[in-house]
Amino acid sequence: MPARRLQGVKSSPVRDLLALTLRPEVISFAGGLPAPELFDMDGWQASFAKAADDRRNLQYGPTEGDALLRTLIAERMTRRGLPTSQGDLLITTGSQQALTLVTTALVEPGDVVAVEEPTYLAALQCFQMAGARLVPVASDEQGMIPAALAEVIARDRPTLVYVVSTFANPSGRTLPAPRRQEIATLAAEHDMWVVEDDPYGELRYEGDPVPPLASYGDRVLYLGSLSKIGAPGVRLGWLRAPNTLLPTVVIAKQAADLQTSTIDQAAAAAYLSNTDLDAHVAMLCAAYRERRDTMLTELPTTVPEGTTWTHPDGGMFVWLRLPGEVDTADILKKALTHNVAFVPGPPFFATNPDPATFRMSFTTNTPEDITEGMRRLRITFS
Repeated sequence: MPARRLQGVKSSPVRDLLALTLRPEVISFAGGLPAPELFDMDGWQASFAKAADDRRNLQYGPTEGDALLRTLIAERMTRRGLPTSQGDLLITTGSQQALTLVTTALVEPGDVVAVEEPTYLAALQCFQMAGARLVPVASDEQGMIPAALAEVIARDRPTLVYVVSTFANPSGRTLPAPRRQEIATLAAEHDMWVVEDDPYGELRYEGDPVPPLASYGDRVLYLGSLSKIGAPGVRLGWLRAPNTLLPTVVIAKQAADLQTSTIDQAAAAAYLSNTDLDAHVAMLCAAYRERRDTMLTELPTTVPEGTTWTHPDGGMFVWLRLPGEVDTADILKKALTHNVAFVPGPPFFATNPDPATFRMSFTTNTPEDITEGMRRLRITFS
């Protein structure tokens, strides 16, 4: 028998779909994957070569992470409106590990974790494995509603609030600045922690940037990542936390894996030192904007009349709801017979799933492939 903490944790449908969608004939809108043809191969190859020239980069390193890498990340975060120093950061093996470590440090079995609905399904897995009680917070087209969060706080007294603040997974929604201020104020007033997960924030295609939620108060823990703007296979993320909490999370990381790969950190530091990452992100945004626009243009003639969907200003996802009483898991089975895939929506809900919802990612496929994939979906819905 597996440990009890794993018994209520369901497998990720996105990960399960990967085996099917890796078939070359399938056009997949399922995974939240960066476009591999847009990876900066020359930059990463040069950076790993530079890192491999120094024997120290094959040795153990400090748990907190490579000092140069932390400095470079801190400078980038400061430029984005969140003043940060090297000492505020812990390097992690992807931002998913940062979330796991924070959960380990703060959440006891039975504690309440408040989440927007719908939300990132791997976060739900993380909290479920910790034995937390998940309580949804109502959201609308602008994300989590502060008044609804205030009601949850009064009723359930959560230990932690989790939010993907910008271009959320799966909804694509972005919290506006006034709501960020309200949520940060609630956290300070009730002495609780908010976890701001921000892997998509730099992938903006229209509108003005919004400062990170963490810039509005010191009870917000910020999770960052190189996966969406660099390369997910490098598995580098980070946690920004105050010194009242960071040492505890460092101990949790020591117990988990001692440290994140030294040579990967050194390569990332070399990459950030020698690459114009802003120019690379601008290139990604131009490419992804075209892909998003292609999907949004095709949707009205693809899905049934009465379907609603989000119009994300950035990120990777469009979130849809079909009219009537339908189950998108059943529709997916039919879609796969036409060699096209998406992710049904129910796993993204903490409590009461909506079977009529689904998520589509536009980043992985070229505009031409998106057009063909939408043609296949059109046949699926006909």
